[in-house]
Amino acid sequence: MVNHQIADADGAALSADDLAVLRAGLREQRLFRREQLQQLSRTAPDRADAPPGPADLSRAEVRAALAASARMVLTDVEDALTRMDKGGYGVCHLCRGPIARDRLLIVPQARFCARCQQVREAGR
Repeated sequence: MVNHQIADADGAALSADDLAVLRAGLREQRLFRREQLQQLSRTAPDRADAPPGPADLSRAEVRAALAASARMVLTDVEDALTRMDKGGYGVCHLCRGPIARDRLLIVPQARFCARCQQVREAGR
């Protein structure tokens, strides 16, 4: 494992305990999203012989949206775990500065510091 010295604007660094908690949370999130995707892929209309009605189509749209969201979060979580393993965890992908400890404790898969995340969202 790589030794991380991630500090926020106030100089508070992530401790080994912080990283262990974050890693455990990310692994739990990964498991949850994988199970969610499996469940969504198993959920299908019961009436294979009847044409789908409006309610069936609505449920299928909701399932598709939930699956897309789950895949996106799963990718972010797996990327965060990879960054932890390779030593790039907690470094903003845009400015290359540290991501604040408090931000990582709230959004452990964060790829951007709060300032860069705001810039990205404003540009959408």
